[in-house]
Amino acid sequence: MTAYYPPWGFYYKVEFEGSREPNEARFQNVSGLSVEYDTEEYKEGGENRFTHKLPVRTKYSDLVLKRGMLTGSETIAWFLAAFRERTFEPKTISVILMNEKSEPLRTWSVAHAVPKKWAVSDLNANENSVVVETMELTYRYFSVE
Repeated sequence: MTAYYPPWGFYYKVEFEGSREPNEARFQNVSGLSVEYDTEEYKEGGENRFTHKLPVRTKYSDLVLKRGMLTGSETIAWFLAAFRERTFEPKTISVILMNEKSEPLRTWSVAHAVPKKWAVSDLNANENSVVVETMELTYRYFSVE
């Protein structure tokens, strides 16, 4: 008999389409893998107890990735090309949750992702902390594999 337990959320990697750098996959935080429906309310004549809420379209959150700042990063070059030259090259990004044997448990394939925001943590001489870069991406949809 096989026992099923919820997986741990700390063993994962992020892969950018076309990236050849293994360090690009190391992020300390991934968020924004959520989807919901926008709804439209419809009031039926003569029915005053409730309002119909009809699903209209799906809405996806922005994908937010955080990691210690890297120099010479292909991903940051892609971000800066979008912000400096307004060159938007959509990419597929895979977020892969791994098991204890380094095998993929679940993969979220994020389609048509483009840079939206890039931020670097505050630089403070009174603290001894790693510089963290936050990358925010907008995308069309994700599929779960």
